[in-house]
Amino acid sequence: MNWKALDFEQITARELYLILRARSAVFVVEQSHVHLDPDGRDETSLHVFAVDDISRSMPVIAYARLREGNSETPEVVVDKVLTSPLRRSDGTAEALIERVLAATSERWPGRRVRLVAPVDLRGFYEAFGFRAAEGPFVERGVRLVNLVRKSRQIRQGSPPRMMGTGGFVDTVELS
Repeated sequence: MNWKALDFEQITARELYLILRARSAVFVVEQSHVHLDPDGRDETSLHVFAVDDISRSMPVIAYARLREGNSETPEVVVDKVLTSPLRRSDGTAEALIERVLAATSERWPGRRVRLVAPVDLRGFYEAFGFRAAEGPFVERGVRLVNLVRKSRQIRQGSPPRMMGTGGFVDTVELS
């Protein structure tokens, strides 16, 4: 497994294709959420993802998009969070969230982190320090909760900490 945290300009055309394919497979096909996935926010985001055997048809096994909030809400927004169905419950989801938090602390030190997740994944995110800020509410037939995590400082050079294995991460994107 190869982890990457890249700005849009750093992503190769092949990587971008594979990311969009993975997002479509989870959000459009699996979750039946018909929408225009390339929503204009990718170009200003940091993309955290893991790829496995690049020769496979679906090598992106975990992905999340990070971006700055607006001037009224100076926090980091995490959306498009997914893990491959083949990698759920094997620790990949936990590794993804640890890398997301590390990237957030490095790129935007001192900022809060916000995401929207299905209510049944609230406990998963609470294990990483997220707390409910709003909700639950229903969007597109899914019960969601808005979660916020205060900033944390990561020691330079310390590897991401692995949490215990648990459920999968499969959130819907934040509108």
